[in-house]
Amino acid sequence: MVNKKFYITTPIYYPNDIPHVGHAYTTIAADILSRWFRIRGYDVFFLTGTDDHGKKIALAAEKAGKSPKKFTDSLIPKFKEAWKKLNIKYDRFIRTTDKDHEKIVQEILQKTYDKGDIYKGEYEGYYCIGCEAYYTEKDLENGCCPIHKTKIEKLKEETYFFKLSKYQKALLDFYKKNPDFISPKNRRQEIINRVKEGLNDLSISRTSFNWGIPLPFDKKHICYVWQDALYNYYSATRQKGKEKYWPTNIHLIGKDILWFHSVYWPAFLISAGISLPNCVFAHGWWTFDKEKISKSRGKVINVDELVAIAGVDSARYFLFREGVFGEDSDFSEKILIERHNNELANKLGNLVSRVTNLAEKNQIQKTTNNLLKKLKLKQIEKLIKNYELDKALNLIFEFIDICNEYVQNKKPWETKDKKVLYELVDSIKAIAILLWPFIPETSEKIAKQIGFKIKFDEIKKPIPANKIKKSEILFKKI
Repeated sequence: MVNKKFYITTPIYYPNDIPHVGHAYTTIAADILSRWFRIRGYDVFFLTGTDDHGKKIALAAEKAGKSPKKFTDSLIPKFKEAWKKLNIKYDRFIRTTDKDHEKIVQEILQKTYDKGDIYKGEYEGYYCIGCEAYYTEKDLENGCCPIHKTKIEKLKEETYFFKLSKYQKALLDFYKKNPDFISPKNRRQEIINRVKEGLNDLSISRTSFNWGIPLPFDKKHICYVWQDALYNYYSATRQKGKEKYWPTNIHLIGKDILWFHSVYWPAFLISAGISLPNCVFAHGWWTFDKEKISKSRGKVINVDELVAIAGVDSARYFLFREGVFGEDSDFSEKILIERHNNELANKLGNLVSRVTNLAEKNQIQKTTNNLLKKLKLKQIEKLIKNYELDKALNLIFEFIDICNEYVQNKKPWETKDKKVLYELVDSIKAIAILLWPFIPETSEKIAKQIGFKIKFDEIKKPIPANKIKKSEILFKKI
């Protein structure tokens, strides 16, 4: 298994403001999966970063009275600080202004142009700066962007087009041969139906502003921000020693950018003769009052506000326990606190506290851990492999409930039964290892108190006969 690789990416985010819960959700999901595959013995590469180019950034910079580069430079530390605060361990933070990325984008654009898949023309139509996306009149809602609900501008300018229409059949054939490419399954048919309706050639350059990568074959034009951005996933693997990670195992994205990743992106790669990613997983949105959380719509909770409610691990836990991963979920501070108090403090925290307290006073005695047989380990593995993170958490907490019932039934504080205590301590070890991808700080505290390493293989190994120390309070009630 050591030779198996796992390459996971988040979208690269627009650094036009500080990161919020929407950014955090995708990035924590990627962190959970990268941690899981690391303890399963995989060679993992986890990529995140920022999309520094485009008109949205240029306008935000102008409003702030800075050049686009200085403006984005000032915000990048905010993203890195947020990911550090949320205990996210990425392998590379890429920016579209990185020289190695710009070089790869220009090389591929030239190759695509030489192939005859790019031609000069004129674009006239609707464009949303917030999405950095083109829309037809039928896509609009009362003349507004369907995502941002803001008035949309009509463009008319000289442009270069990518022959997207040429790749309709190739895309449909690819979807048929690779049914898991678009995930979850409920999003697949919508994309297929839209592609079957026909594809228009795509405008891939702009001349009305200059914040972007110049086209190698016409320096008056800059590259369309989405074509620039999508190539980050590939350009990050062109560094020495990183080539082995391509193609991506999974692109984690929000559902609003599925079209770009499941249609434009594979078409660009097919044209350039590059192998395609294995999966694009489009999760749902976090909403306030059923409306998407977004800065432009005045509905936002930033990372500091999220963490301040109940701490980092409680925030990470809530985001993946509250809703079905892949579907929309409505944010509630009240429910976050309830889950913190009832599940993390009462169930997990109380179990660890009671058992370690008793084990500190009464030496545990090694025995067969029959309690562990009730842990649905294979099901948990399968669920995480299928990106069903909420369901995996449900099964882990089902086992925590079993352990709490076992304490109540066996009453080790009365019996002083060293074998029962061993079973409970050994089961807590398994729980902590399985929860490490979700709540790493808490799991590491438990590992330190009991004395084990966070490795998947340790789940079935007997707990070392260490002197157990009583656990600190893991979650203080709010």
